[in-house]
Amino acid sequence: KVRESGRVVPVHAMVATGINRDGHREILGIQVSTAEDGAGWLSFFRDLTARGLSGVKLVTSDAHAGLKAAIAATLPGAAWQRCRTHYAANLMATTPKASWPWVKTLLHSIYDQPDAQEVHAQFDRVVEALDHKHPKVADHLAGAREDILTFTSFPKEAWRKIWSNNPNERLNKEIRRRTDVVGIFPNREAIIRLVGAVLAEQHDEWAEGRRYMNLEVLQHAQQLGTDTTEEVPPQTIEALAA
Repeated sequence: KVRESGRVVPVHAMVATGINRDGHREILGIQVSTAEDGAGWLSFFRDLTARGLSGVKLVTSDAHAGLKAAIAATLPGAAWQRCRTHYAANLMATTPKASWPWVKTLLHSIYDQPDAQEVHAQFDRVVEALDHKHPKVADHLAGAREDILTFTSFPKEAWRKIWSNNPNERLNKEIRRRTDVVGIFPNREAIIRLVGAVLAEQHDEWAEGRRYMNLEVLQHAQQLGTDTTEEVPPQTIEALAA
């Protein structure tokens, strides 16, 4: 929350992290927006590309329509992976409460397969099983196939690192912990200073720590991922709103 024009209004801190050419995670940027809508995300991604972000192979995020549109408009050639954790929450909302444990187990079985071919085969089996008892749930899952299985186009060694935004959760929690202490910020610049300090600290920790992704896996991902017209190193992005 921030004070503006004599009143307190809610705002959103948009943050993107990426995996760079050296296999380390890094903070790509932060921007404070009045609303987490298409215009806000478009402005954020335009700022990232204006500052030199390029060669992105994959973006992992939730299915916010404005975010998806911003990705398509600013990162041509990049694949998009719908966060499996966010999708599970969406699927749960359409599933009868008593049936969710069974449906959740089936959903997880898709991701537990040894290779891409088996992932897609298990997906078909799960949809068929659901169709007998919960046709609406089956339709929901079938409609999300392309979005939630994008990860299968990349090396199996990278799957756990790219199929959800879970790696960002610790960072997101730390941002919330710091901002909750303040409560109401005097202006947007104060938000940038505080959250920016948290992000700078995390950025340095990632840079000095172990590689998040093995270089061989990263190079393999470049070969298997969607083609781009530029000869640039591969990157992946995870976007979230804190």
